[in-house]
Amino acid sequence: MSSVRERLLGAAVELIAEKGWGAVSTRVLADRAGVGSGVVHYHFDSTQAVLVEASVGALRAALAGLPDLLASAAGPEQALDALLTTLDEAGGQELFVETFLAATRNDRLRQAVGAVLTEFRHVMASWLAARDVPTPEATAAVLAAAIDGLLLHRALDPDLSRALVVPVLGRVLR
Repeated sequence: MSSVRERLLGAAVELIAEKGWGAVSTRVLADRAGVGSGVVHYHFDSTQAVLVEASVGALRAALAGLPDLLASAAGPEQALDALLTTLDEAGGQELFVETFLAATRNDRLRQAVGAVLTEFRHVMASWLAARDVPTPEATAAVLAAAIDGLLLHRALDPDLSRALVVPVLGRVLR
């Protein structure tokens, strides 16, 4: 991947989190990446294409280490704490909230985010099944939805900390 393309993707991730999906224009994106506006469309079909690739790439990167993270966790609470820490460090809740909201209006993004969620659920279900958690697939689906909702709520209420959430969700996984 070219360095200009990487700069555009990195700028898109930053801008989605800072300004919101709808506020990222070709000009704003190009300025942040330090390139001319025409360069954006040289590397991507549209600004929306940059945003989709950047946000889905950030989601995938955040979850890339999930199998290792789960394998190294001593129990459900440690796994959840590590997962939430990873999501916080991977671009923050703003990026993920904006991506999920945009996915409700963008079929390409909805399909790509859906594929990431399916992978997440599969990894979680396998981990849960290995620990004899009843209905691991359903539990993984509900856990994914709870984490998504948690990211949204934490954007509105920063006091909803990992220290508060992890013990509660941990009980669900036991």
